[in-house]
Amino acid sequence: MRFVVISCLLVASVWAQNNPGPAPVALAAAPVAAPELVIPAGTKVPVELKHAISTHSTRTGDAVYAETTFPVVYNNRVLIPAGTYVQGRISQIQRGGRIKGRAQVLMHFTTLIYPSGYTVILPGTVENAPGADKTAVKDGEGTLQKDGQTGSKVGTIATTTGTGAMIGGLSQGGKGALIGAGVGGAVGTAIAMLTRGDDVKLDAGTTLELVVQRDIPVDASRVPNVTKTPSSAP
Repeated sequence: MRFVVISCLLVASVWAQNNPGPAPVALAAAPVAAPELVIPAGTKVPVELKHAISTHSTRTGDAVYAETTFPVVYNNRVLIPAGTYVQGRISQIQRGGRIKGRAQVLMHFTTLIYPSGYTVILPGTVENAPGADKTAVKDGEGTLQKDGQTGSKVGTIATTTGTGAMIGGLSQGGKGALIGAGVGGAVGTAIAMLTRGDDVKLDAGTTLELVVQRDIPVDASRVPNVTKTPSSAP
């Protein structure tokens, strides 16, 4: 009986070796997600305008073109290399008033274009304007406003008043000086009131500092961790 059982086991083993079962099915590897970086909200980005902006000629809706001037690094990782293009739009333009109201420009940045061509949405506003002449950021929206001109308008009135007094004095004596001063003052006031305030003028090359308003996820594989393009070997 034992011999019969052993014989059956040997026959079964030989049969299994000569008749293998179906090959095991290889499981497909799970897709590997691309590594992701995040440009945090509040990150400041130095840029340089590539074209001029002026409250005299620029209109609401016009495009804004700029370029980063220094790499933005976070946790020892380059997030925005120097030479990255920045696009935006003019949201609001206001010329200086004749009696009151200063010239203002409001722009918002919308897009980052990396040197590789990789493009991401950029929610950004102007934080500072170190390269703008007599122009400063007036609010949290990033509105650029021209400095006031009260001093220059007062100077115009005073100069015209003095000129009128001098002419009146030469022509009619003391009384004429008073009359001339009054006429000159009135003319000076009219000139000051009819003159518009200075325009905001941002020439090409003007440096601005923008701030990122919300976290921006970026694909790490498309953002090289270098501060500049390596020079080619001789």
